[in-house]
Amino acid sequence: MSQKASIDDLQINNLPNRLTIFRILLIPVVLLLLTLGSSQVKFLSNYHATLSWAAGWIFALASITDFFDGYIARKRNIVTVFGSFLDPIADKFLTVSCLIMLQSLGRVPAVVVIVLVLREMYMTSLRLLATNEGLVVAVNNIGKWKTATQMIGIPLLMVNQPWLGIPLPLLGTLFIYLACILSLWSAIHYTINMIAKLKLKRKEHKEMSREN
Repeated sequence: MSQKASIDDLQINNLPNRLTIFRILLIPVVLLLLTLGSSQVKFLSNYHATLSWAAGWIFALASITDFFDGYIARKRNIVTVFGSFLDPIADKFLTVSCLIMLQSLGRVPAVVVIVLVLREMYMTSLRLLATNEGLVVAVNNIGKWKTATQMIGIPLLMVNQPWLGIPLPLLGTLFIYLACILSLWSAIHYTINMIAKLKLKRKEHKEMSREN
């Protein structure tokens, strides 16, 4: 690979990467708003609802940037090492930190957070293994639905109050439980596919060794 190609691959200053960095910068803002929105400080009591709604909307904004940075990168063919590394990390930082915060506020059961966080760690390890083995294991639709339900459930739990008669906390809880179930299902599905590809690769390698 030429030096110019290496520099292009490591290019940081482009729109998709800026959106990813922006998403990371929004994380402390969301966490601060959640903290203030549940604070026992007297002068903040009148602003709890406003702060909670702000946290939910900013989380939604951060989630939307995840779609747009990927879309723009594909549309403009802007694929960089920096972006490929940072984008999934930004997603995990956002969801994991918010889930832990919601659990500390008593809005999400600890076991659900543990399952979702461990699943992310497990899937990251599997993807690293697949990359190391030179395998491409496509993300299944179950994982995409898991992400969607999680991104809907989290802001609803941040708001944590009914709106126009709609029980947002209940809906948020249902979406998070659904995300938990889908996360386990998608992890099992991914694992089975990866094992099958590993077996096929090793079988092909043995056959090539015999022929040589």
